[in-house]
Amino acid sequence: MTILKISGGHPLYGDVTVGGAKNSTVALIPAAILADSPVELDMVPDILDVHNLMLILQSMNVTSDFSDGVLNIDPTNILEGGLPGKAIKSLRASYYFMGALLGKFHRATISFPGGDNIGPRPIDQHVRAFKALGAEVSESDDSVDINATEHGLHGASIFFDMVSVGATINTILAAVKADGVTTISNAAKEPEIIDIASFLNSMGAKIRGAGTDVIRIQGVNHLQAKATHTIIPDRIEAGTYLTLAAAIGKGINVKNVIPEHLQAYTAKLIEAGVQLEIGEDSIYVPKTGKLNGIEVKTAPFPGFATDLQQPITPMLFKADDDSVIHDTIYPERQNHIAQLQKMGANIRVNPTDNSIIISKSDNLHGTTVQAGEIRAGASLVIAGLMAQGQTTIENADNILRGYDNITNKLTNLHANVQMIDQDD
Repeated sequence: MTILKISGGHPLYGDVTVGGAKNSTVALIPAAILADSPVELDMVPDILDVHNLMLILQSMNVTSDFSDGVLNIDPTNILEGGLPGKAIKSLRASYYFMGALLGKFHRATISFPGGDNIGPRPIDQHVRAFKALGAEVSESDDSVDINATEHGLHGASIFFDMVSVGATINTILAAVKADGVTTISNAAKEPEIIDIASFLNSMGAKIRGAGTDVIRIQGVNHLQAKATHTIIPDRIEAGTYLTLAAAIGKGINVKNVIPEHLQAYTAKLIEAGVQLEIGEDSIYVPKTGKLNGIEVKTAPFPGFATDLQQPITPMLFKADDDSVIHDTIYPERQNHIAQLQKMGANIRVNPTDNSIIISKSDNLHGTTVQAGEIRAGASLVIAGLMAQGQTTIENADNILRGYDNITNKLTNLHANVQMIDQDD
């Protein structure tokens, strides 16, 4: 188990550069196996999820090499075979291999994916889309078998009952080489979906409408990488550092951001009283004074991202009046609450509507807490930096799954942090 030790209560300052988007990267790596040539990705974050996905690639005889933010993937000698259950179980995004393998071989067998414990995230919409494209789907024990080898994949009109990023991406991956035209209605509009479509289109795919609620895909027979694909900046990492800057900073410049991807988030920071200086590709956060309580309601993009409801929470402990968070996407995303309470935070759940009530908390103190999942861990990091004394975050591996070089980035902001592998 990895632990993160934080000596808090000291104002932070300086520059921090955001890495490539985790939520793009974990889909781009499975998407790469659709190529009939080697693929090069740039701005790849150095996170545990990337290394786990590389293990899955290795099990399929797909070679990969990762250095200095550049990931080279060669799928030209790919072989079908069982995928490593441990790696599959460690991250939710491994389910993108369902769509990618279905598009590549017209069949896939994969264990049900794991990932963060943030409440139910069923794959029923993925399954319905695969069936519409001509696949037969069966579930047994702990795995799902998808097969379209008899008649192949064909274009279809698909309507999602609810907006789903995962189902939208998986359908694109399966349909990109299917015969005919596939239309996805009520598609998710997240920037990461545009990134996936741009990558595939650069190799010869014909995907139109990514970023809108209707995506049309004309199937092609061949995908050939012709240039390096640079991954978009991580809007969730950017939002996390913006909150950190507002909570405990005395002047922090967050660099390599696309401000348009963060509009719903920065609007709430401004509403709370944070004075942001928004540039073309950076956002400067001066020392924050008086803060107001706000009400947050998560929603699919371009709304307030569910992945940012936990990171914004510690900043709201500084507000003079109460704040309320309604997570409409993952209402059970509350792993951070009990841990923050251990640090002296005044935070609770309203049992009537499952909303989170955050009250002013002036006396956060360091203690030992558990990072139950990625974004809960991020909220504990920020709270630990705000708190007096030492905070020890156990299960910090979960933080490393989603935050690129976090120890170095925090140290460069003059934080006193140390990541320790307890096996050492």
